[in-house]
Amino acid sequence: MDSIRQEKVQRFEEFVDHRLKPDLVHAIAESSDLRKSIENLEKNSVTSLRTLVNLGSEVYMQADVPDTRRIFVDVGLGFHVEFTWSEALNYIIAREEKLARQIEEYTRLIASIKAQIKMVCEGIRELLQLPGEGSY
Repeated sequence: MDSIRQEKVQRFEEFVDHRLKPDLVHAIAESSDLRKSIENLEKNSVTSLRTLVNLGSEVYMQADVPDTRRIFVDVGLGFHVEFTWSEALNYIIAREEKLARQIEEYTRLIASIKAQIKMVCEGIRELLQLPGEGSY
């Protein structure tokens, strides 16, 4: 029973460390870049621009954007949503907050499971009348 819980804790920790934290870093970096781009467009009153678009595998193509006041934002699973600049900034903020909450939730869950494991181990130790961890 104890080893099953420890495996679960390990899987949660790996999920947080190898999936959620890198996702958060990646999302923050992307949203920060997008936020800066939007802010620069607003600040400089840019209504059209010429840019390079990544087609995949680091292959780029030049593109003309005739109207920059509305942009498409990747919202996941291959879907893109058309936003105004202010809508995109609000979405970025909400997405960052959601990812941070998910990491906090998993971190609390891991701490709770670890506390339960420790309690069960102490109970087993008492039942078997074994000395505590610190007393030898």
